[in-house]
Amino acid sequence: MPRCHTPLTGHALRRLLGAFVLALVLTVLPAANADTRAISVPPAPAALNQRVPENVDDLRNLEKQVKTVVEKVTPAVVGLEIKGSSGSGVIVSEDGYIITAGHVSNTPGLDVTVIFPDGTRKKGKSLGMSKYMDSGMVKLNDEGKYPYCEMGSSADLKKGQWVISIGHPGGFKKGRTPVVRLGRIQELAETLIRTDCTLVGGDSGGPLFDLDGKVVGIHSRIGATIATNIHVPVDTYRDTWDRLAKGDVIGTRLGVKPPDDTPAAYLGLTFGDKTQIDKIDDDSPAAKAGFKVKDVVTAFDGSKIETLEELKAKLGKKKPGDEVTLEVRRGDGETLNLKVKLGKRG
Repeated sequence: MPRCHTPLTGHALRRLLGAFVLALVLTVLPAANADTRAISVPPAPAALNQRVPENVDDLRNLEKQVKTVVEKVTPAVVGLEIKGSSGSGVIVSEDGYIITAGHVSNTPGLDVTVIFPDGTRKKGKSLGMSKYMDSGMVKLNDEGKYPYCEMGSSADLKKGQWVISIGHPGGFKKGRTPVVRLGRIQELAETLIRTDCTLVGGDSGGPLFDLDGKVVGIHSRIGATIATNIHVPVDTYRDTWDRLAKGDVIGTRLGVKPPDDTPAAYLGLTFGDKTQIDKIDDDSPAAKAGFKVKDVVTAFDGSKIETLEELKAKLGKKKPGDEVTLEVRRGDGETLNLKVKLGKRG
């Protein structure tokens, strides 16, 4: 007899997804620090690429894949205690390198307590951090082989894609395994991934997984609402791995200063709503180039700009003396391309 496929209404889908995520939080098995191979998860079926499950069978398949991912990766998701503060992290190498948020790892050389999901506690040290990206690294002190997760590719992510957030909200709690939340990608940029996975204090530094069980991001900060939260793209850890492992402190947060620590490029604009100009510094490069208050920046050197984070990321890669072209839209609908020679922040 053929199986019945019942369409899901929006209300029914929300109820089922809510129950599904709650079930995951309650049924994740405690993890022992045993298997030291790279954690491997069977690839997600192509059907799970759709933005919304169309029927109960789709939802069950999604549930099955998420449970598989969570059970596989949980042994490598750790709690971190540093200078009296709590955060989360994920082991990404057999010899015990942990990636986390920069504001969690804090200053290089600090003592860190690393807490495994089964309650085992080990000592570690904070390594480098990037204020530019809010990325950080910790290394376990004891030599040995640890369970670890593979780093995926944040560049290959797509809007609407399902992702899994895991962490220790409120810090590690005895008897409670890492907490799981399922959500989708809302926005992608060079410096951030934005999702609707709910995050709270203590989740910072925890991993964001795709449905293949690969780490694609690290929890950075809570957005304007609990359903708009920001993660550091995992590719940025790969790009700065040697510097983080060496204990370097890189740049300043959100693209104000380039990652190579050259002097910060200065434009002289303050923004209000998204990329709308709220204030122009007197005698600044922007003032000389003809920018006006209420102009909306829509492109940077030919690349479309939709968010302030994207604009800051582009500016963060430039240095004083570079000439850039910004496309702006005026209140009367006029579009202009304004060339500006970047200055040096005093």
